[in-house]
Amino acid sequence: MNGATYLTNQFIIAMPNLADPNFFHTVTYLCQHNEEGALGIVINRSAEMKLGEIFNQMHIRVTSMAAADTPVFVGGPVQMERGFVIHSAGGDWDSSLAISDSISLTTSRDILEAIAVGEGPGQFLVALGYAGWGEGQLENEMRNNAWLNTPCGNTVLFDTPVEQRWSAAASQIGININLLTAPAGHG
Repeated sequence: MNGATYLTNQFIIAMPNLADPNFFHTVTYLCQHNEEGALGIVINRSAEMKLGEIFNQMHIRVTSMAAADTPVFVGGPVQMERGFVIHSAGGDWDSSLAISDSISLTTSRDILEAIAVGEGPGQFLVALGYAGWGEGQLENEMRNNAWLNTPCGNTVLFDTPVEQRWSAAASQIGININLLTAPAGHG
């Protein structure tokens, strides 16, 4: 994108015509976007598992049943064996990236250990895998109307029911995504 307009800390919402099964009707939170490409976490696709299963696989001691019962998401098709935690900022974690003043992305075991005993961040979302784009790839997809970008909304990210996140993210900018059936052309 000319003028270095990057979309870190924004949602990209799959347009209805995006048929790729990895991204159909998804909302992806962009954790990093620069001249080299982009990394995002899909926030509305359930992995059909609970965090307790990950704690068990990693031999992490659990005292917070609420944490163990938290759903896990499919963050994207890349490195699906790897865990990513999007969370409210704060804490001193081994491997963490500040995305904004209020949100960070952490990939280290220590945050999961803290969450398991109820001492983790106030808000968090755990995903397996991520979505990645090479240099210029996301920009091309944006030009081809595959995605709609909107500011990140913490309510959508952490509190909105999963099945409502796609339409809720679009409605942040006044768009009823269910009414969009054909791509809007750029002539």
